[in-house]
Amino acid sequence: MSRELLLGIRREDKNEWERRSPLTPEQVSHLIEERGIRVAVQPSSLRAFPDKGYADVGAEVREDLSDCPVVFGVKEMPVGFFRKGGCYVFFAHVIKGQRRNMGMLARMMELGCDLADYERILDNKGRRLVFFGRFAGLAGMVNTLHGLGRRLEYEGLTTPLSQIRQAKDYARVNVAKTALQQIGKQVATDGLPESLAPLVIGITGYGHVAHGALEILKELGTTEVAPEDLPRLFDRQDPNKVYHVVFKEEHTAEPVEPSRSFVLQDYYDHPEAYRSCFERQLPHLTALVNCIYWETRYPRLLTRAWLNRTEPRRLRIVGDISCDVRGSVEATVRAADSGSPFFVYDPKTDTDRVGVEGEGLVIMAVDNLPCEFPFGSSREFGTALLPFVPAMVSADYAAPLEGLNLPPEIRSGLVLHRGNLTPEFKYISSFLDSGEERHL
Repeated sequence: MSRELLLGIRREDKNEWERRSPLTPEQVSHLIEERGIRVAVQPSSLRAFPDKGYADVGAEVREDLSDCPVVFGVKEMPVGFFRKGGCYVFFAHVIKGQRRNMGMLARMMELGCDLADYERILDNKGRRLVFFGRFAGLAGMVNTLHGLGRRLEYEGLTTPLSQIRQAKDYARVNVAKTALQQIGKQVATDGLPESLAPLVIGITGYGHVAHGALEILKELGTTEVAPEDLPRLFDRQDPNKVYHVVFKEEHTAEPVEPSRSFVLQDYYDHPEAYRSCFERQLPHLTALVNCIYWETRYPRLLTRAWLNRTEPRRLRIVGDISCDVRGSVEATVRAADSGSPFFVYDPKTDTDRVGVEGEGLVIMAVDNLPCEFPFGSSREFGTALLPFVPAMVSADYAAPLEGLNLPPEIRSGLVLHRGNLTPEFKYISSFLDSGEERHL
């Protein structure tokens, strides 16, 4: 006799802005009606999808999920939530040995839990399959434009950009896009202050996050230019256009040895043989939107040293979507949240001031940007996750790891099995007590 299949969905409570869900009511309906899976959902007054939406499709809305063998969430779960032998699926943020989550991981190990991390659900080419990246780019670009408009207004420069709101105030992507279309038309018709021309937005990266950012700029009607063409924009300054430029690795780093050519794979394999050259690009930019994956072994994009020796008169804001604290953008001294997404960094004192006013560079650094578009981001995420859910719920996690019947994509993301770090993640044990953080 086959056992009853039951999954739980935990409510999100990272902060008051976190309104996402790993599965929408429509997707839950499919699991109940088509796959015969019972679903229990914790009640939430914040979630973008009301409790009634889940109840209407047959889910059980209840506080207690302790009987659910598998529980899905989005962000980290509190230490007191886990039960002995349970399986939990969420963005755990432990694979770099992040100090803030080592206590959570240690408790899961004590309780003999299984942990599957969305970040490591990969295909056979190592590509992530379940992610919010596009929506981080969408929300991050909207917020950067909003912050740029506010900063210019503080400087006494009136522009159509001051009409752009924060992503969370649009809530839905199509509403934001419609607003940006109108603002783009205003720029094309009425122009910008001549002192701003050319207004150039730089984007580092070309993955899902960058594509989301470019999607927003398309609605604004920006004109793309190549990195090598940036100086020419200053020969003929056009106040009726906004430009954007995409930077790849070869635009941000160069070999230390002049005789060595830039080769992408060599850069990945031997980053110590390269140095940053991105500071040459910064004087051309009005805004920088950072969408790269970064590790400490790679050169930085923007350093405190550069900010200290160069007053960036043109560069007003950095939208650090990657949000690595003191990472590729050294001015990102902390993560912000959607309630207060901006701070001004003063390189002389290495301190920040909340808002967009004051001396220094404005930084937008929110570490859960997709929550500002909760409806679209949850639907897209759930669509990617849904095909794997039946196998994850039906698996017998009491079986030995080698006999665990899970799709290979999910196996690649299994950090813990029965409280033990799986072979690929054994290295994390050295960070459980060391207090150090691993930078992959």
